[in-house]
Amino acid sequence: MICCLNPDCPHPLNPDGEKNCRTCSTPLVPLLRNRFRVIQVLSDEGGFGRTYLAEDIDKLNERCVIKQLAPKVQENWAMAKAIELFHKEAQRLQQLGEHPQIPTLFAYFEQDNYLYLVQQFIDGHNLLKEWQQKKRYSSREIQEILLDLLPVLKFIHERGVIHRDIKPQNIIRRKSDGRLCLIDFGSSKQLTARVQFKMGTSIGSHGYSPIEQIRDGKAYPASDLFSLGATCFHLLTGTSPFQLWTEHGYSWVKNWRQFLKNPPSDEILFLLDKLLRKDIHQRYQSADQVLKDLAKKRHLPLKQSNVGEIPPPTQSSSVSRKYALLRNFFLIGSAILLLVLGEFFYRQSQQMESFVSSSVSRGTKPGDILNQSHNQTIGNFQLMRTWKLSGKSISAMAISPNGQTVMSNSDDNIKLWSVATGQEISVFSGHRNRVNALVVSPDGQVLVSGSTDRTVKLWNLARGREIRTLEGHLDSITTLAISPDGKMIADGSNDKTVRIWNLATGEVMRTFIGHSAEVSSVVFSPNSFLFATASADKTIKIWNFATGKQIYNLVGHSAGVTSLAISPDGKILASGSSDRTIRLWNLATGKQIRSLNTSAEVKSISFSPHGQILASGGDDAKIQLWNPTSGEKLYTLVGHLGTVNAVIFSEDGKTLISGSQDSTIRIWQVVN
Repeated sequence: MICCLNPDCPHPLNPDGEKNCRTCSTPLVPLLRNRFRVIQVLSDEGGFGRTYLAEDIDKLNERCVIKQLAPKVQENWAMAKAIELFHKEAQRLQQLGEHPQIPTLFAYFEQDNYLYLVQQFIDGHNLLKEWQQKKRYSSREIQEILLDLLPVLKFIHERGVIHRDIKPQNIIRRKSDGRLCLIDFGSSKQLTARVQFKMGTSIGSHGYSPIEQIRDGKAYPASDLFSLGATCFHLLTGTSPFQLWTEHGYSWVKNWRQFLKNPPSDEILFLLDKLLRKDIHQRYQSADQVLKDLAKKRHLPLKQSNVGEIPPPTQSSSVSRKYALLRNFFLIGSAILLLVLGEFFYRQSQQMESFVSSSVSRGTKPGDILNQSHNQTIGNFQLMRTWKLSGKSISAMAISPNGQTVMSNSDDNIKLWSVATGQEISVFSGHRNRVNALVVSPDGQVLVSGSTDRTVKLWNLARGREIRTLEGHLDSITTLAISPDGKMIADGSNDKTVRIWNLATGEVMRTFIGHSAEVSSVVFSPNSFLFATASADKTIKIWNFATGKQIYNLVGHSAGVTSLAISPDGKILASGSSDRTIRLWNLATGKQIRSLNTSAEVKSISFSPHGQILASGGDDAKIQLWNPTSGEKLYTLVGHLGTVNAVIFSEDGKTLISGSQDSTIRIWQVVN
């Protein structure tokens, strides 16, 4: 694909070999500066141009990021100022790129009346995605994050730069060495320079940015430190500062400790107390101040009578040394114990993925039927629990990221269940007709439901309250998905359309039109670049999410496509159909890899977290488990008495949950 560089082009991707853009007729540029091949749009820069993902052919097609300056301003002074600031940004990045944890500047040039700035692409996962996998950070891990990032902040602040947008999404753990890298300096400004465009004053992300930045548009080193504190708070508690800011404004920072599920160390409590001060004058003023407190060897008290004052030690120096030795001995022993336990639980989580070999060693062969009796183990699966609703068919389910709560439809209500006990926790009421789809945000804060009443509702899971209702479809909502970054909701409807909503604002971002029958399934790729939709019209469509343009139309099923799933590595798209097959497709090329023949119409499919198992539920009341690499059927789980409409894995891979037309939910666990 070749990307159009017209910043106003609504659909910039074009097939290779095209001379002019198919959408806007702009001449296409195969290589910028005869070196950089632009492959897709990453983001729009608020009327100042676009940011692209590209390949550097001089470096064996190494990926890089290209920022384009194309400001939509009329005044000569405004254009001159934009060019001046862009040039200064390039100079700053050249200087900042000397730091190993900041992207390097590769090039800065003008071409075809646009300015371009080329930066290093950091290969890794940001801390939000890392949190979604871990679900919990220890005090030691938070301390390591602070020790890794504070020197970076000290470095940029000493050079007169404020980042202004520190949050988990802008911190990437580099795959090569595990170091944390600070990205997205697009909103950075010199301490002595103020942008005077009449396009708004605040830069940053609500919840993570301090009050002086959002209210007054002013930012200082202490502003970045607040954002770093909010980031650590999010990772430590699992609670999104944006959600708290939406509901409570800045009042949440006064009582941030109430959101703790597991109390951290006294040191971390003390540091976050001071990082999260609403009043900038009561906050840490420099990264050095935080580093000095982190370097202190003595134990910090939970509460301080005066902000910034640390009471003198009450023990003698000899006692302190003994205490330090004992404390270090305890920490080393604890670390060893944690490593042993971590290895044990890691192996437990791998059991789901490797159960074939371990089961064969016990004499159980792939394809065997697992007995439905509770507490009887065959292979690596055990039916742990079954609970039944009063005559309510289960057609929609979701599981919380921590794996502790299952949500299911119950006619026009939503019920929450404890996975551990099977007890009903809560009931959400508000829809006027049957609930058909459920999905939970990656941070576990928001439940989204879609209904035959043509609406999508957002619920605060912790409080059980409705946040907002999304309306606009002309027929029933049939399917839902949330983007991996938790920012967007996708829904599919019987009105043959798909809508993308901004989860935070409830605004429609994009509408996909193209199917000739009701939409049955929608799914985002792990990187959110691609988006897949399925329909009763027997087709699957792959879309470029950034542009809204259809890339592929997958044809092969002989009946309606009922369910889609994408492997965790983003390489394989699986589709289930009423034609009693599951088809596996190469997501990048749209080519079919193989077809799996099932014993029934497929109603639901789901990949395990490591991608080595594909589960399917059908109208024969069975759950079938497949090896997606070889196409081999591994096992069949029986026990349901009606169509299995939903199968989902927990994020740790230890639990498989199924919901059926027989009004039951079943919990299957991996055992030794």
